Amino acid sequence: MDFTEENIKEYNIQFKEAQPEEIISWAIGHSKNAVVTTNFRPYEVAILNAVTQVRKDVPVVWCDTGYNTPQTYAHAEELIGTLDLNIKLYVPRQTAAHRDVVMGIPGIDDPRHAEFTEQVKLEPFKRAMAEIKPDVWFTNLRKGQTALRDTLDIFSLSRDGVLKVSPFYHWTDEQLDTYLGERNLPNEHKYFDPTKVLENRECGLHI
Repeated sequence: MDFTEENIKEYNIQFKEAQPEEIISWAIGHSKNAVVTTNFRPYEVAILNAVTQVRKDVPVVWCDTGYNTPQTYAHAEELIGTLDLNIKLYVPRQTAAHRDVVMGIPGIDDPRHAEFTEQVKLEPFKRAMAEIKPDVWFTNLRKGQTALRDTLDIFSLSRDGVLKVSPFYHWTDEQLDTYLGERNLPNEHKYFDPTKVLENRECGLHI
């Protein structure tokens, strides 16, 4: 199915009050090759659970920067096992140990930060999308996370014309806490993204 800015406006009106599972079911029904991306940050378990409840074998792309906390890696292993995720792991072409010698983790004002972000996040992500070639991309973007994300909605188009679906876009942390509690799903808050540093900075994948 071809997705356009015009019909996406209609989808956002149609599904504004819909439950995540309803949104996901519709999107999967209109896709040929859906994918969900995750970094196992706080509340990522919600989108992973919701998508896999609708379709168990959806590819789950994890672009591991190599700089996650031990708690995040433990959380990832737990979810991969308990949710039986069809995980597709993508990592940078250079190890974190090697990069630490060459440049370390540049600060956000360092000119090398853009190259660092390209190496550890953007290149693996672009490689994943080029290999999997999805037409629907499930993500856990939510309103209020960054200025850019405030301009999006449940449905949006990527630069490559892939339909991005954010079923929890209008949900608050409190609503997600209830969602996780009702399903006895674990959360993890000791997360660090070396490409963002500050919580309200955009990660680069959605620009």
